[in-house]
Amino acid sequence: MGVDYYKILQVDRNVNDEDLKKAYRKLAMKWHPDKNPKNKKEAEAKFKQIAEAYEVLSDPNKRAVYDQYGEEGLKVGAPPPESGGASFFSTGDGPTAFRFNPRDADDIFAEFFGHSSPFGGGGSDMRGTRFSSSIFGDDIFGSFGEGMGGGGGSMDQSAPRKAPPIESRLPCSLEELYKGTTKKMKISREIADMSGKTMQVEEILTINVKPGWKKGTKITFAEKGNEQPNVIPADLVFIIDEKPHSVFTRDGNDLIVAQRISLAEALAGYTVHLTTLDGRNLTIPINNVIHPNYEEVVPREGMPIQKDPTKRGNLRIKFNIKFPTRLTTEQKSGIKKLLGP
Repeated sequence: MGVDYYKILQVDRNVNDEDLKKAYRKLAMKWHPDKNPKNKKEAEAKFKQIAEAYEVLSDPNKRAVYDQYGEEGLKVGAPPPESGGASFFSTGDGPTAFRFNPRDADDIFAEFFGHSSPFGGGGSDMRGTRFSSSIFGDDIFGSFGEGMGGGGGSMDQSAPRKAPPIESRLPCSLEELYKGTTKKMKISREIADMSGKTMQVEEILTINVKPGWKKGTKITFAEKGNEQPNVIPADLVFIIDEKPHSVFTRDGNDLIVAQRISLAEALAGYTVHLTTLDGRNLTIPINNVIHPNYEEVVPREGMPIQKDPTKRGNLRIKFNIKFPTRLTTEQKSGIKKLLGP
């Protein structure tokens, strides 16, 4: 099959366009000859391979021929793909003759990153097309200006910078954080083609909320912000927020519930009836005397523990004892007889 373009870009054969772009961006920046003055020959060879691989795999017609016939099919000649993309590969040797001549690596780089002003004066191994070190910026790659030689003018543009993350709250109910759920988020953003033209698209992002997630948990969608020249799109970050619940309050992995009871119930016994966050009915008899600071702990009836959802925190029941505002003389006498020494 000759050269394995997928292996060169370090992607699998089912890679989509977005991941293909990410792979090319990363490797092209790593192996650009201007970044590697000490091993320029190796860098130029790799840079060309990376560009060639991206050119083929990013084009549906070339990719179809490559997937079926390999590198030889592209460069030596192969029947056209059934999709009818013949005209793109035609060499004039007949309607079924296809040959692929790789474009210049620096041209592809310029289109991708939005830089199109090479050094003047020629003299490089790659058809005289070269970018100044300011494309990358010393803060990313360190100082390497001495290895550039005297090749004419330079560029003012800096390396592609990463846009700051865009954060958004994602409110979830306690039930959703207890059982887990799936949230669908519709976003609109601008994407750019290789020529720099932008268009607005809508996407649906899927967030799988796991049982036990807490307020403040972050879910990041890498580079889903708007695409702009010389800017790496921002990450979209959704931050879990917890909606108030009518019955329960969360404390870490524990659930807390408050029960209002009478003094008689506190002294004579009380039974707690609760519906759990997953719909079960709990009956919890309490035979102890309930004092103002009393707390009944029910093991493993709290929130799932994020790292091990088979384990759970505790349910903690607190009590608000309602004392009578007044007692009759007979009631006071009876209490004294009942509780007296």
